[in-house]
Amino acid sequence: MSLLTATSVRVRSAGAGALTAAGYLLLVLAAAVAPGLFTDRDPLAARPADRLLPPGSGHPFGTDELGRDLFARVVHGTALSLEAAAIACAIALVLGTALGLLSGALGGRVDELLMRATDVLLAIPSLLLSLALVTALGFGTVKAAVAVGVTSVAGFARIMRAQVLRVRAAPYVEAARAAGSRWPAVLLGHVLPNAWGPVRGFAALQFATSLLSVSSLGFLGYGAAPPAPEWGSLVAAGQNWFASAWWLSTLPGLTVAATVLAVNRLAAALPDAERP
Repeated sequence: MSLLTATSVRVRSAGAGALTAAGYLLLVLAAAVAPGLFTDRDPLAARPADRLLPPGSGHPFGTDELGRDLFARVVHGTALSLEAAAIACAIALVLGTALGLLSGALGGRVDELLMRATDVLLAIPSLLLSLALVTALGFGTVKAAVAVGVTSVAGFARIMRAQVLRVRAAPYVEAARAAGSRWPAVLLGHVLPNAWGPVRGFAALQFATSLLSVSSLGFLGYGAAPPAPEWGSLVAAGQNWFASAWWLSTLPGLTVAATVLAVNRLAAALPDAERP
Protein backbone atom coordinates (compact mmCIF):
# COMPACT_ATOMS: atom_id res chain seq x y z
CA MET A 1 0.00 0.00 0.00
CA SER A 2 2.80 2.41 0.87
CA LEU A 3 4.47 1.65 -2.48
CA LEU A 4 1.29 2.55 -4.36
CA THR A 5 0.97 5.75 -2.35
CA ALA A 6 4.58 6.73 -3.07
CA THR A 7 4.10 6.01 -6.79
CA SER A 8 0.96 8.15 -6.97
CA VAL A 9 2.75 11.00 -5.19
CA ARG A 10 5.60 10.83 -7.72
CA VAL A 11 3.14 10.91 -10.63
CA ARG A 12 1.30 13.90 -9.20
CA SER A 13 4.55 15.75 -8.47
CA ALA A 14 5.84 15.02 -11.98
CA GLY A 15 2.67 16.41 -13.49
CA ALA A 16 2.85 19.53 -11.34
CA GLY A 17 6.49 20.04 -12.29
CA ALA A 18 5.73 19.76 -15.99
CA LEU A 19 2.84 22.22 -15.67
CA THR A 20 5.04 24.66 -13.76
CA ALA A 21 7.74 24.39 -16.41
CA ALA A 22 5.20 24.90 -19.19
CA GLY A 23 3.77 27.96 -17.46
CA TYR A 24 7.21 29.48 -17.00
CA LEU A 25 8.14 28.85 -20.64
CA LEU A 26 4.92 30.49 -21.78
CA LEU A 27 5.96 33.60 -19.84
CA VAL A 28 9.43 33.44 -21.42
CA LEU A 29 7.92 33.16 -24.91
CA ALA A 30 5.57 36.05 -24.17
CA ALA A 31 8.54 38.16 -23.05
CA ALA A 32 10.34 37.33 -26.30
CA VAL A 33 7.37 38.22 -28.49
CA ALA A 34 5.94 41.16 -26.55
CA PRO A 35 8.35 42.51 -23.91
CA GLY A 36 6.08 45.51 -23.44
CA LEU A 37 3.66 43.26 -21.56
CA PHE A 38 6.18 42.95 -18.71
CA THR A 39 7.93 46.33 -18.62
CA ASP A 40 7.62 49.74 -20.20
CA ARG A 41 11.18 50.80 -19.40
CA ASP A 42 13.80 51.32 -22.08
CA PRO A 43 16.55 48.69 -21.62
CA LEU A 44 19.16 51.05 -23.08
CA ALA A 45 18.18 54.21 -21.17
CA ALA A 46 20.90 55.16 -18.67
CA ARG A 47 20.03 57.03 -15.47
CA PRO A 48 23.24 57.74 -13.53
CA ALA A 49 21.25 58.89 -10.51
CA ASP A 50 19.78 55.37 -10.19
CA ARG A 51 23.00 53.39 -10.64
CA LEU A 52 23.49 50.12 -8.72
CA LEU A 53 20.13 50.17 -6.96
CA PRO A 54 19.29 46.81 -5.35
CA PRO A 55 16.14 44.90 -6.33
CA GLY A 56 13.04 46.62 -5.04
CA SER A 57 9.53 47.71 -5.95
CA GLY A 58 10.68 50.25 -8.51
CA HIS A 59 13.28 47.96 -10.07
CA PRO A 60 12.48 44.23 -9.54
CA PHE A 61 15.98 43.17 -10.64
CA GLY A 62 17.75 46.34 -9.55
CA THR A 63 19.82 48.59 -11.82
CA ASP A 64 23.27 48.28 -13.37
CA GLU A 65 26.32 50.52 -13.19
CA LEU A 66 24.76 52.98 -15.68
CA GLY A 67 21.38 53.10 -13.96
CA ARG A 68 19.64 50.93 -16.56
CA ASP A 69 16.77 48.77 -15.32
CA LEU A 70 18.06 45.19 -15.19
CA PHE A 71 14.61 43.60 -15.40
CA ALA A 72 13.92 45.48 -18.63
CA ARG A 73 17.27 44.35 -20.03
CA VAL A 74 16.59 40.70 -19.13
CA VAL A 75 13.09 40.85 -20.64
CA HIS A 76 14.25 42.51 -23.85
CA GLY A 77 17.21 40.12 -24.05
CA THR A 78 14.88 37.12 -24.08
CA ALA A 79 14.23 37.41 -27.82
CA LEU A 80 17.96 37.54 -28.63
CA SER A 81 18.80 34.49 -26.52
CA LEU A 82 15.87 32.35 -27.65
CA GLU A 83 16.39 33.29 -31.29
CA ALA A 84 20.03 32.24 -31.13
CA ALA A 85 19.15 28.94 -29.42
CA ALA A 86 16.42 28.26 -32.01
CA ILE A 87 18.81 28.94 -34.92
CA ALA A 88 21.45 26.65 -33.42
CA CYS A 89 18.94 23.87 -32.78
CA ALA A 90 17.43 24.19 -36.27
CA ILE A 91 20.84 23.97 -37.95
CA ALA A 92 21.77 20.90 -35.94
CA LEU A 93 18.36 19.30 -36.53
CA VAL A 94 18.34 19.77 -40.33
CA LEU A 95 21.97 18.83 -40.96
CA GLY A 96 22.05 16.01 -38.43
CA THR A 97 18.78 14.49 -39.65
CA ALA A 98 19.94 14.61 -43.27
CA LEU A 99 23.31 13.03 -42.47
CA GLY A 100 21.78 10.33 -40.30
CA LEU A 101 19.14 9.53 -42.90
CA LEU A 102 21.72 9.20 -45.66
CA SER A 103 24.09 7.21 -43.49
CA GLY A 104 21.50 4.71 -42.37
CA ALA A 105 19.90 4.38 -45.81
CA LEU A 106 22.99 4.07 -47.99
CA GLY A 107 25.24 2.09 -45.66
CA GLY A 108 28.61 0.83 -46.82
CA ARG A 109 31.41 3.32 -47.40
CA VAL A 110 29.09 6.32 -47.12
CA ASP A 111 27.92 5.19 -43.71
CA GLU A 112 31.50 4.58 -42.60
CA LEU A 113 32.69 7.99 -43.80
CA LEU A 114 29.81 9.93 -42.24
CA MET A 115 30.04 8.12 -38.91
CA ARG A 116 33.78 8.71 -38.68
CA ALA A 117 33.11 12.41 -39.31
CA THR A 118 30.60 12.45 -36.45
CA ASP A 119 33.15 10.67 -34.25
CA VAL A 120 35.57 13.53 -34.88
CA LEU A 121 32.91 16.07 -33.89
CA LEU A 122 32.06 14.12 -30.74
CA ALA A 123 35.73 13.80 -29.79
CA ILE A 124 36.25 17.59 -29.67
CA PRO A 125 34.74 19.41 -26.66
CA SER A 126 31.71 21.30 -27.94
CA LEU A 127 32.61 24.62 -26.33
CA LEU A 128 36.16 24.48 -27.70
CA LEU A 129 34.87 23.72 -31.20
CA SER A 130 32.27 26.48 -30.91
CA LEU A 131 34.98 28.95 -29.93
CA ALA A 132 37.10 27.93 -32.91
CA LEU A 133 34.17 28.29 -35.32
CA VAL A 134 32.91 31.60 -33.97
CA THR A 135 36.45 32.99 -34.13
CA ALA A 136 36.57 32.07 -37.81
CA LEU A 137 33.05 33.34 -38.54
CA GLY A 138 33.25 36.53 -36.50
CA PHE A 139 31.46 37.85 -33.46
CA GLY A 140 27.68 38.23 -33.21
CA THR A 141 24.62 36.39 -31.91
CA VAL A 142 23.73 34.72 -35.22
CA LYS A 143 27.31 33.64 -35.88
CA ALA A 144 27.56 32.23 -32.38
CA ALA A 145 24.32 30.34 -33.01
CA VAL A 146 25.71 28.92 -36.26
CA ALA A 147 28.85 27.76 -34.45
CA VAL A 148 26.81 26.07 -31.72
CA GLY A 149 24.53 24.46 -34.32
CA VAL A 150 27.41 22.95 -36.27
CA THR A 151 28.93 21.44 -33.12
CA SER A 152 25.58 19.78 -32.29
CA VAL A 153 25.10 17.99 -35.62
CA ALA A 154 26.73 14.73 -34.53
CA GLY A 155 24.15 13.92 -31.86
CA PHE A 156 21.22 14.24 -34.27
CA ALA A 157 23.05 12.23 -36.93
CA ARG A 158 23.74 9.37 -34.53
CA ILE A 159 20.15 9.14 -33.31
CA MET A 160 18.63 9.39 -36.78
CA ARG A 161 20.99 6.74 -38.16
CA ALA A 162 20.06 4.34 -35.37
CA GLN A 163 16.36 4.89 -36.00
CA VAL A 164 16.74 4.47 -39.76
CA LEU A 165 18.55 1.15 -39.27
CA ARG A 166 15.67 0.03 -37.05
CA VAL A 167 12.84 1.20 -39.29
CA ARG A 168 14.27 0.15 -42.66
CA ALA A 169 13.88 -3.52 -41.69
CA ALA A 170 10.19 -3.11 -40.80
CA PRO A 171 7.65 -5.11 -42.85
CA TYR A 172 5.86 -2.03 -44.20
CA VAL A 173 9.15 -0.70 -45.63
CA GLU A 174 9.85 -4.02 -47.32
CA ALA A 175 6.27 -4.08 -48.63
CA ALA A 176 6.67 -0.59 -50.10
CA ARG A 177 9.88 -1.64 -51.81
CA ALA A 178 8.24 -4.82 -53.13
CA ALA A 179 5.38 -2.73 -54.53
CA GLY A 180 7.86 -0.86 -56.71
CA SER A 181 8.31 2.35 -54.73
CA ARG A 182 11.61 4.10 -55.29
CA TRP A 183 14.03 4.18 -52.39
CA PRO A 184 13.94 8.02 -51.96
CA ALA A 185 10.13 7.89 -51.80
CA VAL A 186 10.29 5.09 -49.23
CA LEU A 187 12.77 7.08 -47.13
CA LEU A 188 10.68 10.24 -47.09
CA GLY A 189 7.28 8.58 -46.95
CA HIS A 190 7.87 5.67 -44.58
CA VAL A 191 11.29 5.68 -42.91
CA LEU A 192 11.61 9.33 -41.93
CA PRO A 193 8.11 9.74 -40.36
CA ASN A 194 8.55 6.58 -38.28
CA ALA A 195 12.10 7.46 -37.20
CA TRP A 196 11.23 11.04 -36.27
CA GLY A 197 9.99 10.57 -32.68
CA PRO A 198 13.29 10.21 -30.78
CA VAL A 199 14.88 12.91 -32.95
CA ARG A 200 12.10 15.29 -31.97
CA GLY A 201 12.62 14.43 -28.31
CA PHE A 202 16.35 15.03 -28.64
CA ALA A 203 15.63 18.40 -30.28
CA ALA A 204 13.83 19.53 -27.11
CA LEU A 205 16.87 18.63 -25.03
CA GLN A 206 19.22 20.18 -27.57
CA PHE A 207 17.36 23.50 -27.44
CA ALA A 208 18.21 23.78 -23.75
CA THR A 209 21.84 22.84 -24.45
CA SER A 210 22.01 25.37 -27.30
CA LEU A 211 20.63 28.11 -25.05
CA LEU A 212 23.29 27.34 -22.47
CA SER A 213 26.05 27.22 -25.10
CA VAL A 214 24.99 30.48 -26.75
CA SER A 215 24.85 32.15 -23.33
CA SER A 216 28.33 30.80 -22.59
CA LEU A 217 29.69 32.32 -25.80
CA GLY A 218 27.94 35.58 -24.93
CA PHE A 219 29.55 35.48 -21.49
CA LEU A 220 32.96 35.07 -23.13
CA GLY A 221 32.30 38.07 -25.37
CA TYR A 222 31.52 36.29 -28.65
CA GLY A 223 27.80 37.04 -28.68
CA ALA A 224 25.83 40.24 -29.13
CA ALA A 225 27.85 43.44 -29.01
CA PRO A 226 27.16 45.89 -26.15
CA PRO A 227 24.81 47.45 -25.27
CA ALA A 228 22.51 44.67 -26.61
CA PRO A 229 20.95 42.93 -23.59
CA GLU A 230 21.76 39.30 -24.38
CA TRP A 231 21.56 37.00 -21.34
CA GLY A 232 25.14 35.74 -21.45
CA SER A 233 26.58 39.22 -21.88
CA LEU A 234 24.45 40.47 -18.97
CA VAL A 235 26.01 37.85 -16.70
CA ALA A 236 29.47 38.82 -17.91
CA ALA A 237 28.84 42.55 -17.46
CA GLY A 238 27.96 42.11 -13.80
CA GLN A 239 30.92 39.98 -12.75
CA ASN A 240 33.10 43.02 -12.04
CA TRP A 241 30.47 44.31 -9.60
CA PHE A 242 29.65 41.02 -7.91
CA ALA A 243 31.02 41.99 -4.50
CA SER A 244 28.88 45.12 -4.22
CA ALA A 245 26.02 44.38 -6.66
CA TRP A 246 25.37 40.63 -6.65
CA TRP A 247 22.12 40.97 -8.60
CA LEU A 248 23.82 42.07 -11.83
CA SER A 249 25.13 38.57 -12.58
CA THR A 250 22.97 36.43 -10.32
CA LEU A 251 19.51 37.30 -11.62
CA PRO A 252 20.29 36.98 -15.37
CA GLY A 253 22.16 33.76 -14.56
CA LEU A 254 19.17 32.40 -12.66
CA THR A 255 16.96 33.29 -15.63
CA VAL A 256 19.16 31.22 -17.94
CA ALA A 257 19.25 28.33 -15.47
CA ALA A 258 15.47 28.38 -14.91
CA THR A 259 14.79 28.39 -18.66
CA VAL A 260 17.17 25.50 -19.31
CA LEU A 261 15.70 23.47 -16.45
CA ALA A 262 12.15 24.16 -17.61
CA VAL A 263 12.92 22.96 -21.14
CA ASN A 264 14.61 19.85 -19.78
CA ARG A 265 11.64 19.18 -17.50
CA LEU A 266 9.23 19.31 -20.42
CA ALA A 267 11.52 17.09 -22.47
CA ALA A 268 11.49 14.55 -19.62
CA ALA A 269 7.68 14.57 -19.75
CA LEU A 270 7.65 13.41 -23.38
CA PRO A 271 6.31 9.90 -24.07
CA ASP A 272 8.87 7.09 -23.94
CA ALA A 273 8.63 6.65 -27.73
CA GLU A 274 9.96 10.18 -28.24
CA ARG A 275 12.87 10.00 -25.82
CA PRO A 276 16.31 9.60 -27.40
